[in-house]
Amino acid sequence: MSDIYAERGYGSRPLGFGAKIGVVVVDFQRGFIDPEFPMGGAPMVDAAVRNTVPVIAAAKRAGLPVIACVNGYDTPRAAPHWKAAPALDLLKGTPQVELDPRIAAAGPDVVLMKSAPSIFFATPAAAILTKERVDTVIVTGCITSGCVRASVIDAFSLGFRVMIPQDCVGDHDQAAHDQNLKDVERRYADVISGAEAIAAIEQWRRSNDRRE
Repeated sequence: MSDIYAERGYGSRPLGFGAKIGVVVVDFQRGFIDPEFPMGGAPMVDAAVRNTVPVIAAAKRAGLPVIACVNGYDTPRAAPHWKAAPALDLLKGTPQVELDPRIAAAGPDVVLMKSAPSIFFATPAAAILTKERVDTVIVTGCITSGCVRASVIDAFSLGFRVMIPQDCVGDHDQAAHDQNLKDVERRYADVISGAEAIAAIEQWRRSNDRRE
């Protein structure tokens, strides 16, 4: 079957890793993971959490920055016009806005609360990565078709090389997950595996005999 995108040059060159890696962890919070909440309980998202923990551990061993975020609001008035009603319950101080315990235990260097889909929108995430001289961002988190995709596009727009470990991001629906990964791979990012992400981090660590 022909691929009209490939025929027109989309996805025609891989990005590859640059000089220094950072990891961002998007919305791995209880409201999107814990089945007791309306937007939680997706097996793919839970698997992505499990697969992300070793990536965070590798980055921490290498002294590379790890920035996590949660989606939340001080009051309902602070929320944008979500069409998903349960998103309006993501209020600061509630269990829905707590990091998943496995991510919290992994010890991200920075935890931000964002009020829009992208981890980079109206947060200091890009400034922190720039301060650390990061040029390559590994994007993990949920939901693939929503906040992950928005974060990927913003990272691309900010000039970062973007890597997405496909087993470290998750969605409610397999088709939406697959379609969005395929689409961003055509345009903005390299889609890799968690194992490849860890291997790249370990290679960086071996090439840098001091922690920065």
